[in-house]
Amino acid sequence: MIGLIADTHDNMKAIQEAVDFFNFRDVALVLHAGDLVSPFTAREFKRLNAPFHAVYGNNEGEREGLRDKFRGLCELSDFIELEHNKKKICIYHGTIPFILRSLVESQIYDLVVSGHTHNPESRRTGNTLLVNPGECCGYLTGKKTIALVDSADLSIEFIEL
Repeated sequence: MIGLIADTHDNMKAIQEAVDFFNFRDVALVLHAGDLVSPFTAREFKRLNAPFHAVYGNNEGEREGLRDKFRGLCELSDFIELEHNKKKICIYHGTIPFILRSLVESQIYDLVVSGHTHNPESRRTGNTLLVNPGECCGYLTGKKTIALVDSADLSIEFIEL
């Protein structure tokens, strides 16, 4: 099982709830699709019992500080490609819709993970599943959401914290 999270925007209580949930569900991997925002958020993510990968979002003003605080946990980047359980995955915040659309339409990836819109979404295009877990922070929609993806069949479950 893969845990998906995005748009945490410094909401430490929501991050703590998400980390606790992922640890309780014993996920194999956690992917963050950007907008961590401040370096101090690393403290909560370091409690994860699973490997963690994260990309920058459009609100990361302190990139150097984030890189320093997340060192040893993950290497932050604007875009990440990885493979898990024989599934090719990419993570991109989604700031530029054309790039996100191109990643999905390329059919290179089994799973494309994005954020940015703050709205939970899953959509299949050919063999590629696009998932936006929504906003963990809950600031815009009033709902703090994350997602779980089964790495075997790519079934998805959205969770409201």
